Amino acid sequence: MSDDPLPPPPSTPAPGRATARTAAVIPAAGRGVRLGPGAPKALRALGGTPMLIHAVRAMAASRAVSLVVVVAPPDGAAEVRTLLDAHALPERTDFLVVPGGGSRQESVRLGLEALPPGYDIVLVHDAARPLVPVDTVDAVIEAVRDGAVAVVPALPLADTVKQVEPAGAPGGPERVVATPDRSLLRAVQTPQGFDRATLVRAHGTVTDDVTDDASMVEQLGPTVVTVPGHEEAFKVTRPLDLVLAEAVLARRRLNDGF
Repeated sequence: MSDDPLPPPPSTPAPGRATARTAAVIPAAGRGVRLGPGAPKALRALGGTPMLIHAVRAMAASRAVSLVVVVAPPDGAAEVRTLLDAHALPERTDFLVVPGGGSRQESVRLGLEALPPGYDIVLVHDAARPLVPVDTVDAVIEAVRDGAVAVVPALPLADTVKQVEPAGAPGGPERVVATPDRSLLRAVQTPQGFDRATLVRAHGTVTDDVTDDASMVEQLGPTVVTVPGHEEAFKVTRPLDLVLAEAVLARRRLNDGF
C-alpha cells in the first residue's frame, strides 16, 4: 500500500447518480474505553482478526465501493497501514489511510478531505460494526443513487422506551417523564450514505457535537431517509457485544464452510 495520495479516477463525463462512484470512510481513531483497557476498539480481535479489518472487508464486499478511506488514530496511521497490508483485501478496491482527529466528527471530516475527485457517493461506517452484511451496504448505496441525499439503515425498536430526567448522581433513580410511541422510533446503524456535496456542506456548517453524520444533514434541512437495517450490523461497544459478535462470526464460518 502506497502512502502517496491516490490519483483521481480517469476523466469521464459527469456521471448521474445511477453511475456515481462510491467511497467509504471508516473513522477508527477512537480508544473504545467501554471495552476495557488494551488496544483501541477497532484493533481488538474478532475471530482472530482485528475488527477494523472485518469492517473494511464489509465495505469492500460491495462491488459499488471502489475506495475505502480508513481514518486512523492520530499517532497510529503507520500501524494501520501495516495492518491493512498484512490482510487479504479485494484487489478491485483502493485503500487509503489518513490520521484522524480528537473526535469522531473531526475524523470523518479529515477522511472526507482525503477523498480524491470523482467520488460522488460517500458512506460513513463505524469500525465497531464489523459484521454488517453486504446487502445492507448495497441498499444504502442504491437509495442514494435513486435520489436521496442522506440514507441510514435502521431497525424498529423491540423494547419500550422511556424519556427520563437525568439523575442527580450517577446510578441514582431517574424520573420518567414520557413514554414515546416506539412504532415511530428506529435504532440507527451504519453505513450511512450521502451525496458527497451534502455531507461536505454539513461538516463545514454544523459545529454541534453530534453522534452521527445524518443528524448533521438534518440540521441543514435536507430529508434523511431510512432503509431496513440488519440485526447483525450491531455495534461492538461492550464485552458482551464482543461475545455476540464471535458467535455470529462462528456461525457464518460454519455456514460458509471455512
